[in-house]
Amino acid sequence: MRPLSQLSPEIRQYLLVTGNYWAFTLTDGALRMLVVLHFHSLGYSPLQIAALFLFYEIFGVVTNLLGGYLGARLGLNRTMNLGLGLQVAALLMLTVPAAWLTVPWVMGAQALSGIAKDLNKMSAKSSIKLLVPDSQQGTLYKWVAILTGSKNALKGVGFFLGGALLALLGFTGAVLGMAAALALIWLASLWLLQKDLGKAKAKPKFRELLSKSRAINILSAARLFLFGARDVWFVVALPVYLSSVFGWDFWLVGGFLACWVIGYGIIQSFAPAITGKRSGQVPDGRAAFIWAALLAGLPAAIALGLQADGSEHWVLLGGLLLFGVLFAVNSSLHSYLIVSYAKEDGVSLDVGFYYMSNALGRLLGTLLSGWVYQVYGLAACLWISSAFVLAAALISLGLPRHAKGLAR
Repeated sequence: MRPLSQLSPEIRQYLLVTGNYWAFTLTDGALRMLVVLHFHSLGYSPLQIAALFLFYEIFGVVTNLLGGYLGARLGLNRTMNLGLGLQVAALLMLTVPAAWLTVPWVMGAQALSGIAKDLNKMSAKSSIKLLVPDSQQGTLYKWVAILTGSKNALKGVGFFLGGALLALLGFTGAVLGMAAALALIWLASLWLLQKDLGKAKAKPKFRELLSKSRAINILSAARLFLFGARDVWFVVALPVYLSSVFGWDFWLVGGFLACWVIGYGIIQSFAPAITGKRSGQVPDGRAAFIWAALLAGLPAAIALGLQADGSEHWVLLGGLLLFGVLFAVNSSLHSYLIVSYAKEDGVSLDVGFYYMSNALGRLLGTLLSGWVYQVYGLAACLWISSAFVLAAALISLGLPRHAKGLAR
């Protein structure tokens, strides 16, 4: 392997951006598991634990919109480093004495973590657009897929890391250790990350927060329904169902979902090969429609299968694995399209607007997941999931197509 100094400046910056994103993602996944396990041990119900993350999702919507504007005005290096710094602060908020860890305090820390996460993600995804020439769409797709897939795989690893740190160091020790490690990475990033990366040549005006691109508006709407379709049954309904109906203990539920997220991330990394990169094609609006259409009927099929006696385990777990594969391809394809559609000058404005829709979809799915499951059960959540994916597929029909061929 060539020394880092011999690599091109673009590759070095990509590695720095990816390393920052990886480090942040590990702490993000670990922190979620730490909070879930700790408050579960205090007797909180799954729905009460889910409520602790409500501000995390709400502030993600706002941050993606405003973060894109800040990235265009200040530079993506600054917004990425701001995200890392805020995550350190969020972790330190949770090192206070146990008596101070009230629900409002933890929700506040999660709100800060949500802001940090979306600043970091928006900056990382936007940066790649600036490091790959427009003529090399195949390389762009590959780099986006690797960044997105590795992030989700590491988030699953973070779930395991959170449980291990909690067992070894206790809640306060685990959070303090993660804060110290991330602070060192933050200081390195302040020194190494390229200055003014992604800073728009023309200062964007505040009224430009909303995208004027038809393609990005359509893709953002499809993304909202796609991620709402996942979280409407995955966030609250599925863990509670596995615990209450299948009788799984918390460690088994957490371990299974962690493995699912890791596998989901690995599939995302291989999405370019799955969607035809080797044959010289990059995905377009038609591909987005086809892959969403393939996914649309699966949650409904799982809902119908759950009615069959004696096969609930196989139907749900097998359906969940297949859902993970198809959803991973859909998500990775969308992540490539937004970076491809975004204009180079002020790229973070377009990417931030798009991920605002992503956060809004997660928020909608999270709220529906708790309420619909509590009132109507898992099958109703699955039917809503199918309807949401179908909406994403139909919306995708309005997306443009790329020129044929693949620039390598």
